[in-house]
Amino acid sequence: MLNILTDSCADLSQLLLTTHQLEAIPLHVLVNEKDHLDNELTLSQLFSSVDQTGELPKTAAPSLKEFIDFFDREGNVIYLGLSSRLSATMQNAELAGKQVNNDQLYLIDSLNLSTGIGLLALKAADLRDEGKSQAEIVQAINAMRKKVKTAFVIDTMDYLYKGGRCTALQAIFGSMLKIRPVIHVREDGTLGVLDKVRGSRKKALDSLLKNFERDLPNVDLTRVFVTHTGCNEDAAYLVENLKNLAPVKEVLTTLAGATIASHCGPNTIGVLYITQ
Repeated sequence: MLNILTDSCADLSQLLLTTHQLEAIPLHVLVNEKDHLDNELTLSQLFSSVDQTGELPKTAAPSLKEFIDFFDREGNVIYLGLSSRLSATMQNAELAGKQVNNDQLYLIDSLNLSTGIGLLALKAADLRDEGKSQAEIVQAINAMRKKVKTAFVIDTMDYLYKGGRCTALQAIFGSMLKIRPVIHVREDGTLGVLDKVRGSRKKALDSLLKNFERDLPNVDLTRVFVTHTGCNEDAAYLVENLKNLAPVKEVLTTLAGATIASHCGPNTIGVLYITQ
């Protein structure tokens, strides 16, 4: 049996995990000095805590022991983890891998986050179900990593500021000028600013659609994700327009988990896909 594993930052729903025979190890989120597993904390609880205390939650990778237990199973294993440039998760996974007695354990640094990881995990599951070997899947996913396009509209700069990712001056001027940064994942697995949209929320959403349209016809139309932190109407708008732009086989909508939401804040929304 070939086990395909990932972590909770892949932001795949339990239904998707079950349907595609995937498993995810949860990261940790510390709120009010209490440790929660990523999949135990709702976004409402998370954002309410920040509003009440003014303090961002802290996030942490699974421990070495948690990874050892997660990897200790029969059969071949492929693990796709959160970008090593953004978290210690891959580092802990690699340390655990050296202690697990399984020479058929392969670890892949996704160089991505959220459903950017999820897209790769689902693609690995597709290849497994097509009968591809473990080596063939590892080779294909490694080649595909830099073709994942991940971009999010950030609604408030407060979380970026509190998390040390922008200065107080940048946060103030961003708020005053109604600048909505579009954050993307670079090919090296780090984050960058793809665009700074000034004006309405709809204009920012349309910038995500324009990026998608620009990448056509080179988009893998198997599946596209719309992932967000609690803005259902905006998600519906993006889904409808993505379907109008291209015959995507599946446009999947998912909520980001508490780990991702801790760093980007409420009303963040993204469009994620793979190019060919």
